[in-house]
Amino acid sequence: MLSYRHGFHAGNHADVLKHAVLVQLLAHMAAKEKAFSFVDTHAGAGSYSLGSDYAQKNKEFDSGIGRLWQAGGLPAALDGYMAQVRALNRDGKLHFYPGSPQIALQMMRPQDRLQLFELHSTESEVLQTYFSRSDRRVAVRAADGFAGLKSVLPPPSRRGLVLIDPSYEDKQDYARVLDTLRDALKRFATGIYAAWYPLVRRSEAQRMAAELEKLAAGDWLHASLRVCAPPDDGLGLYGSGVFVFNPPWNLEAALRETMPALVRLLGQDGSAAYGLKFRQT
Repeated sequence: MLSYRHGFHAGNHADVLKHAVLVQLLAHMAAKEKAFSFVDTHAGAGSYSLGSDYAQKNKEFDSGIGRLWQAGGLPAALDGYMAQVRALNRDGKLHFYPGSPQIALQMMRPQDRLQLFELHSTESEVLQTYFSRSDRRVAVRAADGFAGLKSVLPPPSRRGLVLIDPSYEDKQDYARVLDTLRDALKRFATGIYAAWYPLVRRSEAQRMAAELEKLAAGDWLHASLRVCAPPDDGLGLYGSGVFVFNPPWNLEAALRETMPALVRLLGQDGSAAYGLKFRQT
């Protein structure tokens, strides 16, 4: 929805899961010399000050990235993710949280391209100022990412990674994610697609993973993290999931190490748990 501002939620447990997976996917894309395109359909502001009024209102980062900031003995995949967060906080203090566009920019090479969509007028202006005016590898569009994705698929290099992560404040987003992926897989069947979704007490959210599985003709991976029991009042985020179409061969092994650590570090009660399913055709 146009009222949604991710700054309120930057660095929370859902961001940690989503971006830990994203770093692994970007590293896989960059392992080959050939150029790739990264498309973010709901880019937000790109990066966030954790000292802002938005972030400070509920301090969701305290129970997310804040718990990992000083943690030691992390699995390799989480170390890689934390390296990207630290790259934006070089004085050793946690001031900023990198959104997916910032993480991608940090991991891109000269030959790669970044396509950002953001419909919120204020957020898209921030993206225009921060990214596209200083780096010709980056294109920012103040547009609906669901519709805009069609215009950039398939990428010229035929190597692409797409992140679809709307706010889901509008319940129609669940259906739009499915419709968008159905179309995208027809246009560019070999692309890697990561779809994030929230764990909330809403029927659409409860069915989301099963609906995504139905779309996948090839390999897929589904990682989910529950940090607490569903709230009694039916309101609030108690976890999230990431569904990856055409995942890299080594992603499942990396997450086998990562997910238990996330439960240990981010769990808020005895209901904290993870799920990890992988299908290879």
